[in-house]
Amino acid sequence: MADVARLAGVSSQTVSRVSNGHPSVTESTRRQVVRAMQELGYRPNSAARALKRGEFRTIGVILFTLSSTGNVRTLEAISASAAQEGYAVTLLPVSVPTQAGMHGAFTRLGELAVDAIIVIMEVHLLDAATVDLPRDVPIVVAQSGEDDLYRIVDTDQVGGTRDAVHHLLDLGHRTVWHLAGPDESFAARRRASAWEQALREEDRAVPPLVRGDWTADSGYRAGLRLAAEPDCTAIFAANDQMALGLLRALHEAGRPVPAAVSVVGFDDIPDAGSFLPPLTTIHQDFTEVGRRLVTDALRQMRGEPVAHSRTLVPTRLVLRQSTAPPAGQS
Repeated sequence: MADVARLAGVSSQTVSRVSNGHPSVTESTRRQVVRAMQELGYRPNSAARALKRGEFRTIGVILFTLSSTGNVRTLEAISASAAQEGYAVTLLPVSVPTQAGMHGAFTRLGELAVDAIIVIMEVHLLDAATVDLPRDVPIVVAQSGEDDLYRIVDTDQVGGTRDAVHHLLDLGHRTVWHLAGPDESFAARRRASAWEQALREEDRAVPPLVRGDWTADSGYRAGLRLAAEPDCTAIFAANDQMALGLLRALHEAGRPVPAAVSVVGFDDIPDAGSFLPPLTTIHQDFTEVGRRLVTDALRQMRGEPVAHSRTLVPTRLVLRQSTAPPAGQS
């Protein structure tokens, strides 16, 4: 900094103000200092500045798995939103959500020095880990949950499910079958419960629930079972990957979509429009989820009041070519 000050003909204090973006520096002086920095190859010492300010410009992200489409897209959105705010992201995957694993992740984040933590993990997994989350670091949890101990940002699972079910009923289908996600997932349970409630409110029969594990393979296996049900003319799949396997199974079984069976997915993954046929699905706004997670984390970090409650990001139905009125109706 002293070398830059000598070359620019200013004080070290002025160099410091330029480095920190202080508004009191005139534009001509700022340009003079920046030219000197560039000529000397000067870079502000971010570690030293962080220690001085007590702010590291870094958000830590702990997550359980990167195999989930939702987790990957949420992480991508968090990274983009953090970058827009001038923050970096440090990622720490936890292979198994145990007390030891979670404690280790928080310890490592503490050693790496982060200003806030975003946890991409369903709350029941946090509870199962019996972890006392640190109280001196702002924490926001992404994913589904009903716990009020943490600030939670989630998409509207119930609203999206109801839109899917009512779309199929409005087309004239007598009822809607459901290909659910794994029972240990809160999101899967919430969608399955909303599906059943929507049918009962319309006084429709509730078919036996068929369960998958979020993968296309499980959707294919479930699809072979559903194809053998002659009364099955409409299916709501709990995610798009299972819907992909479901489409293949129905095709192989000679029950074309949507002529014989209508299918609605959930997520609106980037490839959903390229399925055969293109998939009608429920769009989750992962970009908005990531933005709100970062915003809530930064608000807490700055001492602004943020209630410990759930924020629901709205979903929307995306109509494509995998749904139609049942055969014999127009």
